[in-house]
Amino acid sequence: MDVASELHALIGLLSREEGVFGRVVGKADGSVPEIVHRVTAEAEQAWKDYAVQGAVGPDTPAEVEGALSQIEHERAVQLLTHLATADLVFPGTRRRDRTHARRAAERVVRLLGYQSVWYTNISELSPGARVWEAVTRHTFDGVVAGTGGNFTVVLLQVGED
Repeated sequence: MDVASELHALIGLLSREEGVFGRVVGKADGSVPEIVHRVTAEAEQAWKDYAVQGAVGPDTPAEVEGALSQIEHERAVQLLTHLATADLVFPGTRRRDRTHARRAAERVVRLLGYQSVWYTNISELSPGARVWEAVTRHTFDGVVAGTGGNFTVVLLQVGED
């Protein structure tokens, strides 16, 4: 299996739960903030019936960029796993097998390579605290994006309570 096919399969596996959106694109298809903005637009369209009336959020890639912070590879694995397995709205609720998702997340990070650069909007995600900068108009959102080699990957979870 080539790298592109494997990345698509892995991101598809990580984003199979409701409210989780994934994307793999060629590096030439835009900057990380531009690609994250495209995924957030897709999520907002798919979840428009759940959004709070009048809610606002970042409207441009530049605004999305302001919400993103660079993270280490291990933190990217942790957050990819979390977004694929846990519910941002109801902490402690498991959506799927954590071990399987972690293996997929580790493989995604390895495929992008040691020179890859990772970003998230999440600054704290623990049972006692959940802190993030919004990238969508939804009450809850979390994103991890990485770029390396010839690819950029994005995993986004949105939710409403």
